[in-house]
Amino acid sequence: MRKESFWQQQAKRWPLILFLPLLFLLLFFFYPLGNIFRLSLTVEALGTLVVRPSFRHVIWFTLWQAVVSTGLTLLLGLPAAYLFARYEFRGKTVLRALTTIPFVMPTVVVAAAFRALLGANGPLNRLLMAGLQLEVPPIQLEQTLTIILLAHVFYNVTVVIRLVGGFWGNLNPRLVEAAQTLGASPRRAFWEITLPLIRPSLISAALLIFLFTFTSFGVVLILGGPSFSTIETEIYRQYITFLRPDVAGALSLLQILFTFGLMSLYAKWQQKTAVSLDFRPQESSLRQARTVREKLAIGSMVAGLLLFLLTPLLALVWQSLVDREGQFTLAYYQALPTLRRDSIVFIPPLLALRNSLGYALLTVFVAGVLGLLTATLLIRPSRWRNWLDPIFMLPLGASAVTLGFGYVVTFRWLRTSPLLVLIAHVLVAFPFVVRTLLPVLQGIKPSLRETAAVLGASPTRVWREVDLPIVGRALLVASVFAFTVSMGEFGATSFIVRPNSGYLTIPIAIERFLGQPGALNYGQALAMSTILMLVTAVGFIGIERFRYADIGEF
Repeated sequence: MRKESFWQQQAKRWPLILFLPLLFLLLFFFYPLGNIFRLSLTVEALGTLVVRPSFRHVIWFTLWQAVVSTGLTLLLGLPAAYLFARYEFRGKTVLRALTTIPFVMPTVVVAAAFRALLGANGPLNRLLMAGLQLEVPPIQLEQTLTIILLAHVFYNVTVVIRLVGGFWGNLNPRLVEAAQTLGASPRRAFWEITLPLIRPSLISAALLIFLFTFTSFGVVLILGGPSFSTIETEIYRQYITFLRPDVAGALSLLQILFTFGLMSLYAKWQQKTAVSLDFRPQESSLRQARTVREKLAIGSMVAGLLLFLLTPLLALVWQSLVDREGQFTLAYYQALPTLRRDSIVFIPPLLALRNSLGYALLTVFVAGVLGLLTATLLIRPSRWRNWLDPIFMLPLGASAVTLGFGYVVTFRWLRTSPLLVLIAHVLVAFPFVVRTLLPVLQGIKPSLRETAAVLGASPTRVWREVDLPIVGRALLVASVFAFTVSMGEFGATSFIVRPNSGYLTIPIAIERFLGQPGALNYGQALAMSTILMLVTAVGFIGIERFRYADIGEF
């Protein structure tokens, strides 16, 4: 009788492995979304969206600001992508890492950084007022469209550098050289050779940036103020301010349909454009700048990138350490452990940081277990595998605001419990964990597991002594991902945590301090933002340091 293979021996155990991740998704993803559909599908709610011009304005603004944000990001990102794809220069590795840091920053930190840099009392206005002898700040961008667009470009330019620059760097440079040998100018060679080749990665990057800016919440809410409203911020205002859950549900339904439609378009585009090209290692395409013109161009681009990407973050740190008169002070940090009588939150800001750390550590554990079970399931041969993979990735396409709204209308009995915050953080971090672990687990040779099983090792021992040592570094990276995502989570938590809650997180505390007048409130918000920025930056450095051979999908 033929002996069963390792996978055949484990086939009977699959339902047990399936149960926990699928049950989690069923209860805390599909069930809340189903409630949003039920709540929104009323004549009154849908009629309100159609009849009232203000909602048509919100939808139109959401669309066109995402288009403009995407165009500006591509405009800035393409020269940077070319720089990384074709030139070797000193400090390139460090600069590439620095360009990614803004993308991993929580939205409240980005918003606080731009307010610190471009605010009426920011260093830029102070410098101009002193140099030009002005009494009024010349730069007044707070609560304007300009500052929203700047923040969106700042946040997403690394998408162009990573996707387009990485693809561009692997193209065979001999194609362009052959065109130039035949008489084509550099400009014509770009338009007729390079651009058609990089178009798939360019459109993929544009779709991703459009999706990110279309679902922008924290940046618009904090920097735009009441004058600007996207679908995301309007969902929040309709539920929290106007107490209209039916209208908020209708907007959420519109958001869900558009987001998943865009994600489907992105996935289909990737499949259709997956053509065979003559790729080369990036090192073979790189060259040193030889002429003075090239050196000046590279120096200007590097300086421009550093100025644009680091100035807001440095301004954030600086403003947290100086008072209104520009004198050095630690007063804002010293005030974090205390609760003032007139405070707008009901716990000391430092306790909010402790809450966030607690949520983040629990998220690492729960999301790590669920992600590891899911990734282990997805690498096993099964006729269900083709539809299980996209199902587990669905939370990646749902906005955190929609998830938060779904939770508060579904789990009313958990509104006062910190458990609901933890569930939201786990669901947001869960896809990142899966996509970090899955490529490494798929790379393990099946013969290793088969050999261990033949030698008598139990399934548990095979996993412990074969899989775990190999996947250990990827698990560490996934844990850091989950930790940083949880620390910066703002959209879902803003729905769940009440103002008088003792379970306030640091992003929520930052948003509330930024929204109040007074130098101390503003200074404490900047101090908390600086701490959160440092925690996130350290987490990103850890991800880059422990990533297994640069394997992973994020």
